[in-house]
Amino acid sequence: MPKRAILVVDLQNEYWPTGNFSLVGIEAATANAARVMAHGRAKGDLVVSIRHEIPGGSMFIPGTEGAEINTAVLPQDDEPVITKNYPNSFRKTGLKKLLDQHDVDEVVITGAMSHMCVDATTRAANDLGYRTVTVHDACATRDLEFGGITTPAAQVHAALMAALAFMYGKVISTEEFLTH
Repeated sequence: MPKRAILVVDLQNEYWPTGNFSLVGIEAATANAARVMAHGRAKGDLVVSIRHEIPGGSMFIPGTEGAEINTAVLPQDDEPVITKNYPNSFRKTGLKKLLDQHDVDEVVITGAMSHMCVDATTRAANDLGYRTVTVHDACATRDLEFGGITTPAAQVHAALMAALAFMYGKVISTEEFLTH
């Protein structure tokens, strides 16, 4: 059986309706991420929380409430927390070193935003040789606008998950994950 890590990407207060950048379905996605974390802990998986900070930015400002991990998915005991400044959770962080120290060969990805940090982290993990599993209903995003066209969050999310499932690993539901 592969040595597995649960990556909880950017489930921070900034994404809640009280934050500066709320996401569609963040509460449901976070509830599912908490279930994934609990299942992983029970199975002995490494659970890694990832926090995005943007020094000098307009959101995810270090030291603010918005940059804090939401209480629904707080790390337990000595679980590692990786702080990043880029969408890719591996870029200029110790994430790969941490996973390699624990002999991880499979990563399970939850978090926000589906079309940004979840996407970048999943693709990077795959490129680095990890088997990837993205738990689609434990991720959230928002409506996007380009060229005067607004794409609803559900369509953004579906398109992204379809792309990840095509070449970057498995994409499954929380219920499917809980059977493993």
